[in-house]
Amino acid sequence: MAVNLNKRIPEFEAIGTNGVELSNISHLGKIVVLYFYPKDNTPGCTTEAMEFRDKYKDFAKTGATVLGVSRDNMKSHIEFRAKLELPFELIADTEEKMCHLFGVVKNKIMYGKKVKGIERSTFLIGSDGLLAAEWRGLKVPGHVDEVLKAVKALKKTEKAAAKVAAETLEAVEE
Repeated sequence: MAVNLNKRIPEFEAIGTNGVELSNISHLGKIVVLYFYPKDNTPGCTTEAMEFRDKYKDFAKTGATVLGVSRDNMKSHIEFRAKLELPFELIADTEEKMCHLFGVVKNKIMYGKKVKGIERSTFLIGSDGLLAAEWRGLKVPGHVDEVLKAVKALKKTEKAAAKVAAETLEAVEE
C-alpha cells in the first residue's frame, strides 16, 4: 500500500526508544509529524533532529506528536536521542517495513556504487489518521519551520471543521 494525500496512512506497528508501542492508530486524535531520515549521527540527520528538537515546544503547543524513523537499530537510536537530548521518540525500522510502506527506500549512487538508501522525507498526518501533507527528497535548511507552519494550518482547519460539525449537530438536534 502506498501513501496518498487525504487517504489513511498504512497500517504499521513499531516500538519507540522508550519502549512506547506505536501504530497507525495509536495517535488518532492527534496530529503526527513522521519524519524519515537516512542515518543517526550523520551531519544532515543530526541537524534535522536538532531542528525538530529546538522547535519541539512549538509542535507540542499545537498538540502535534513528532516521531523520527530510520533503519538504525534501537541501541543507536537510544544513544543518538540521549546525545542530542531529543524530546521525541525515534523508531528503529531495521527491517525497513515502515520505510517501504511510506515509499522512502530509494536507489542512490555513493562513491560510484548503487546502494539502497532512505530518501529524507516527512509526512504530516491529521488527527483523523489521513495524510495531510508530505515532503520528499527534502533539504534540511528551513524544512522544520515549513512543517511547523503546515501543522499550525492543519490545526486551524481541523478546529474550524470541528466547530462546523458541532454547530450542525446542534442544529439537527433542535
